[in-house]
Amino acid sequence: MHVTSAQAAKLLRQLNDELRALQLNEVNSSSFVAAIQEDIESVRPVYNFKEMRDAQAEVECKIRKVKHAINVFNTTTIIPDFNITIDEMLVYLPQLNAECATLSKMRDAMPKVRVSSGYSGGNIIDYKYANYDIEEVGRYYTKLSDTLAKAQTVLDLVNSTVEFEIDI
Repeated sequence: MHVTSAQAAKLLRQLNDELRALQLNEVNSSSFVAAIQEDIESVRPVYNFKEMRDAQAEVECKIRKVKHAINVFNTTTIIPDFNITIDEMLVYLPQLNAECATLSKMRDAMPKVRVSSGYSGGNIIDYKYANYDIEEVGRYYTKLSDTLAKAQTVLDLVNSTVEFEIDI
C-alpha cells in the first residue's frame, strides 16, 4: 500500500483505536458477574481467549509495520532546501522554536531597566543593561523565524505529498 506520511499517521491512529477497542472488549467480556440465582449461561458474554489474542496480535503486527515504515521514511527522506532527513528535521524544529523563544525575549528587552536594589528605603538605584545590540537580535530573530516557517512548510509538504510503501 502506498501512503504519505500524513496518511500513515491517520492509519496508525485507526489501528491504535482498533487495538484499544479490542482490549476494552476483552476487559468487558473475559469475566462477568452473575447472581447466584441467575442462569450463568444466559448472562455469559461472548469471549474466546485464542481469538482475542490472535485479533490483538494481528493489529499489533500492523502497528509495528506502519511505525517501521514511517521510521524508515523519516530516516531516509531528505527535506528539500535543508539537506537533512525528516528525523533530523524533527529534532531541528524544536531547536529552532527554542532559539526563537529566547531571541524573542531578547528582542523585546529594553536597553536599560531599573531593578529593585533589595534595600528598603535606600537611595541606591540599580539598572539592568542589555549587553547586546537589540536591533541586531531583532534582525536575527526575523531570519530565524523565517527559517522556522520555511522548515515547517517544507516538512508539511513532504509529509502530505511524498509516498512510501507499507506492507500490511
